[in-house]
Formats: sequence, C-alpha cells, structure tokens
Amino acid sequence: MGKTILTCSSPRLPRVLPKKVAAETPSPITWRPWSSDVFGRAKRENKFVLLDLEAVWCHWCHVMDETTYRNPQVIALMRSKYIAVRVDQDSRPDLSNRYEHYGWPATVVFAADGSEFVKRQGYIEPKEMISMLKAIIADPSPGPSVRPDVEVKFGETSLLPDGLRKELKDRYLAQYDKEHGAWGFDQKFLEWNSAEYAMARTRIGDKQSEHMARQSLDAQLKLMDPVWGGVYQYSVGGDWRKPHFEKIMAMQAGNLRIYSLASEEWHDPAYLKASHDISRYLKSFLTCPDDAFYTSQDADLIDGQHSAAYFKLDDAARRKQGVPRVDQHIYARENGWAIEALAVLYAATADDQYKDQAVHGANWILANRAAENGGFGHDAQDVAGPYLADTLAMGRAFLALYGATGDRQWLARAESSAKFIAANYASTQAGYVTAKTPTDRSYTPRRERDENMFVARFGNLLARYTGNDDYRKMAEQAMRYLVAPQIAKFLPTGGTLLTNLEFSTDPIHITIVGHKDNPAAQALLRTRAAYPSGYLRLEWWDTNEGRLPNPDVQYPKLKSAAAFHLHRQHLFITDLQTGTSPHESRQTDASVTWRTHSCVPCSHSCEHLGDPLYHHPTNTKWARPARARTLGPSTSAWRLA
Repeated sequence: MGKTILTCSSPRLPRVLPKKVAAETPSPITWRPWSSDVFGRAKRENKFVLLDLEAVWCHWCHVMDETTYRNPQVIALMRSKYIAVRVDQDSRPDLSNRYEHYGWPATVVFAADGSEFVKRQGYIEPKEMISMLKAIIADPSPGPSVRPDVEVKFGETSLLPDGLRKELKDRYLAQYDKEHGAWGFDQKFLEWNSAEYAMARTRIGDKQSEHMARQSLDAQLKLMDPVWGGVYQYSVGGDWRKPHFEKIMAMQAGNLRIYSLASEEWHDPAYLKASHDISRYLKSFLTCPDDAFYTSQDADLIDGQHSAAYFKLDDAARRKQGVPRVDQHIYARENGWAIEALAVLYAATADDQYKDQAVHGANWILANRAAENGGFGHDAQDVAGPYLADTLAMGRAFLALYGATGDRQWLARAESSAKFIAANYASTQAGYVTAKTPTDRSYTPRRERDENMFVARFGNLLARYTGNDDYRKMAEQAMRYLVAPQIAKFLPTGGTLLTNLEFSTDPIHITIVGHKDNPAAQALLRTRAAYPSGYLRLEWWDTNEGRLPNPDVQYPKLKSAAAFHLHRQHLFITDLQTGTSPHESRQTDASVTWRTHSCVPCSHSCEHLGDPLYHHPTNTKWARPARARTLGPSTSAWRLA
C-alpha cells in the first residue's frame, strides 16, 4: 500500500489581498532558472551568465527589479551579451551558502566555463550596473571581487587549542556592542549562537555573560511586531530603530527557541511573552491548514515601497490595505527549524498546543518530504540536492521532540537522519558539505560553517542519548573543520565557542523513571523539561519499553515515579510526593518543590567527588544508599544496585 500524501494548498491568511504591485508587470528581461545548461547556451551564443540571487521577501531585491532591471540601457546590454538567471535563494540552499556573505540581492557574473568574473553585494543602481556590464564586455577577466579560496589546513584535533579558544573569546567580547547590545555594530539583530553561549556561561557564574545575554535579549524585543507578533529580520544604522520588516522563518524559529530557553533561565515574563508572540505569528501567518510551515512574509506590501508607515498601523488598518505576500513554499529545512523551536517552547511551558503543532508539522514533512534512508528533500520537486540543511534541521527537530516527550519514535528518526548525513555529506578531510551534488560543472560542493556547527552539536547530543560512538565520530568530523584556525576565526565566534563547550563537556542529564501512563511520571517530565539548559539530556525510562537506548546508568526501581539528576559525579533523586533535591532553588510546579540542600557527608555544596546520595520517599534526610559502586572513570554517574 502506498503512503498517503497530504497536501497543504490554501493559506491560513486573511482574504484581504494586497494591492496590485509593480512586479506583476512582465519583466522585460527573460530570466532563466539556474542549471549547467545555461553555461552551454552561453558558450554557443558567446555570452556571459548573470546570476541574480534574490530573496522573495527582500525589499532591496524588489527595488532593484523595479529600477535597475527596467532601465532601457541595462535591458539592452543584458539582451545583447548576457544570459539572465534568477534564483530565489531560499529555494537553493547550495547557491545560498555559496554566496551567503554577499547578502541579497547578490549579483554574480560568470564566463561560459562557469568561472566567476564579478561578485557584487546588495542593491546596484542603474548607472552602476550599466558601467559594470560594459566593463565586463570590454575586459572579460576576473575583477577584484573574485579572490582565490583560502587554503584551510586541518589537523587531527577536534577541540579548540587553549590559545585559539582564548583568541576566539577575545573576538567574541570585542564584537559585543556595549551600548546597544548584541554582537555586531551595523545591522542589529540577536545572534542566537552568541546569545546561547552567553547563557551557558551564565550558568557557571559568569556575570559579564549574563549581562550581555540579557541586554541583547531585551534589545531584540524592539524588533518584535507589536500587532501581529513575529520578529523583523534586523535593524540598520547601528541601533534598533530602523527595522527591515521581512519575517523569515530562520528569524522566527531562532528567536522562538532562544526566548524559550531564556524564559527557563530567568523566568522573565517578557521573554515568555516574546515566545508566545512569535508562535502566535507562526500560527496565524506561516502555518498551512495541515500544520506544515510556510517560508517567509515579504517586507513590502507594494514591491519596492518601504513599509514603515504600514507596520505602524493597527490590525484593522493593515488588513484594510492588504497583507504582505507570504511565500507558501514548504521546505523541510524551514519546517525543521520551526518544529525544533516549538518543541523547546513546549518544554518551557508544558502547553500541549505547542507539542501538537510540532508533531503535526513533523508528520507532514515525513509524509511529503522524506527521501529514502532517513534523508529529506527540500521542496515538493527539487532540481538539485539533496541538501544537508534539510536532513540536519529535521534531525535536530526529531531529537528535540524526543527530549520533550520521551517518545522513542523521534529518537529513531533522529538516528536515521544522522546516518543519512554521515553517508552523504562527509567531506574527505573534515566537515560536511552543503549538498550531495555540485551547483554546476565548475563548482564542487563546499562546507558551510554554521551547518557544521549544528552537525557537531546534533551528533554530540545524539551520541549521549544513544551511546553510539558513530555519532560521536560524526561530531568529531565536523569539529575538525570548525577548529581549523582559518575557519574558527570567522566572526561571530560565539557559535564555535558554544559548540566546543558542548563537545568537551557532559550535558545535564535528567531521567524520569516511571510508566508513561502514570500521571506522576508525566508531571515529572513536564517540570524537568523546563530545566534551564540548552544542552540537556532528558530521558524517560518506562520499564515496559525495555532498557534505555543508552543504559549507561542503572536506576533503582521505586514504587513511585522519580526523577534522577546526574550532577558532578553525584546522582540525585526527586520523587513527586516529597519533591526535594539539591542544587535547585526555584519552584517549577505546585506539586514539585526543589530546594537547595547540602551533601551528606560533605556538609557543603557538591563541587567534588563524594559519596552518592539519594532521597528515599519514606525518609526525611539525605543518606547513603545501602549499596553503591562507581561505573568507572569514564562515566560521570553512579550505579545504584
């Protein structure tokens, strides 16, 4: 029997349509899709290839289309000597990664053999474009924008050496904007990896990092849409007062995840509200009727016209004028980002609506974008690929769902995705390439830094959950690329520091012991899922399911459900009734109260190896278990036998 294919054809959007836009007028330039065939045509016709790599949500892309590409001289030059190619960068992750440092629009001119002549960043006004097109015709040789690739030398190490780690941290601190918050001084937005690294440093008592994280999180709130929710992409001019109004999934999911983690960390109502507002926007504007997720919403109501006045209006006034265009493509990558973020929000709130959204989205992608052997396609029909980003995003989403729900099907799916990544994208020396196939005959797939960060983090945490050393090796492969000095020094450095920190340390490890139909065990999972850490191994052991996937700790069987927390060589247990555990001071639930407690026999906080302790439901004090032995020097836990 064939699988049922779900469709997601009509948007959950207001029926008020935007005004007619200039872009609906047919373009005077014939734009072709990207393929190797365009180079064969260019050779036959003795022409160059001009790639306009745009984003369908991008204001300056619209401006360039309405001005530069409608200029009579530009049109004449393009028709006479150029093959015009236009690509939406969201549709082609391989091309997007290839030219990611040029922003959108990116303009690249090629020879017929695929070699590059010119690479330009951003909007090009008509006079400048005319000059560039004429100069290439007069002198068809690479310009100063085309530089040879930097040779990267890879060593055997998979961790940052101390000296390089210190240099990266110095760069991380130097790039911080002390006046306005966040990392970077021109375009203002919350760089999630840097913020998450600051939050991780906060948990070990780094007050400077705590200030940086909170100042940045507070500043980013200025880019929230106060009417519809959701977050604008960034602000220009070095402060937070000049936003670009596009709402793209990367920003929605990244901010949703980081604000959910921040609400767990500091219990600030503003952070939780930000999470709710982003999820509200996703539900209202970027969710299709079958609960998969669309890609983006345009910055402009009318193409090429800035929308600052429009976004100052209230809901009714906006809808009266129309609603900016929503890109209704359903990409596995963007859905993976959204699903992971919603799983984190569910963990922070225990609100089932977010779990349901995440699960429904995951099931839709499984039914409609899954490839063989655990991989995923990008769109319904792809002209290239498969791409690393789609399977990676879905793998991380599955692992987040497993941690939030304890449902083993999601762990199995995460493992399948990891195996597909290892089999298809591993580079010969180090790291993982962005696509399985070349973008064209002159360019082989390359590695992209952020993707390798996420591969390393995904493989590392998956290895902790499963005990499978293959995933640890996958993380090591990515780390060897990331720690090469030529790669590690790229700004921003927070993501590399965060990845290195996780790879070199154990995650917080909490295990719920109890049957999955037991309300007490269910309540324990809901409260422990909100533990403040982005690096958390949360498991649910139901003896009816057999042993845990990674049985590196053997837990005692108790009459009531219990939560075990492994911390610095100690194993602590909290049961639902008595609710006491060391090293926590916040109340997470009315029925489960955590309080700080000293170790016995240490008589002070557990900062060193000591006797394993647990609190038995019938006792009123901490005591040594009757029988205990260590698991060995490679394990940070104790076995209770």
